[in-house]
Amino acid sequence: MALFTPRANLFARMAIALVILIVISTCFIAYGWERSSYTTNQGIAVNQPVPFSHAHHVGGLGIDCRYCHTSVEKSGFAGYPPTSTCMNCHQQIWTEASVLQPVRDSWQQDKPIRWQRVNRLPDFVYFNHSIHVNKGVGCTECHGQVDQMPLMYAHAPLTMEWCLDCHRNPGPRLRPAEDIFSVKYRPPDDKEARAEQQKSLMERYRIHPIGLTNCSVCHR
Repeated sequence: MALFTPRANLFARMAIALVILIVISTCFIAYGWERSSYTTNQGIAVNQPVPFSHAHHVGGLGIDCRYCHTSVEKSGFAGYPPTSTCMNCHQQIWTEASVLQPVRDSWQQDKPIRWQRVNRLPDFVYFNHSIHVNKGVGCTECHGQVDQMPLMYAHAPLTMEWCLDCHRNPGPRLRPAEDIFSVKYRPPDDKEARAEQQKSLMERYRIHPIGLTNCSVCHR
């Protein structure tokens, strides 16, 4: 008496094919999940103690990034503004607005506002704001058009792949020093003029892409 029926081979092949399909599907799902907004928080507004509007302050009033993020040019961190920065204006305007009560409480109690970080990198990734802005990378390259954001959200996925795309070819992301903090900057429309500008900026900032892809640049 045969231990296996003639159909056993068919069932075995189907089982193997099913296992392979499950493994491949799992890999695709994991790959997609890792790059989805559920993981990167890209495009998702973060709840803050005060609904600060960059669209109003930057886009409407024209406040420079450095007024609030004072350490962005000389430190690894852009920095959160102290309450005193907010109160420079709000001791005089919107002094009774209920939406600003947390700001007044912070000022009166001498306790900092606990802003929630919007752009977050893993602990094993080293990132320095100052080197980027001093090498020609404008704020909107990473943070998007903040002047159009009523509530702040992560513009970029901040994945390793995304960072490496820039490190391999930084030219298109560079701009003249006087336009680093401009939210209205646009590169030249003419293709040849744009290419010439990129070459010139690479030389001016002394950027060498070959060294930018070394592991030690971001993992120290």
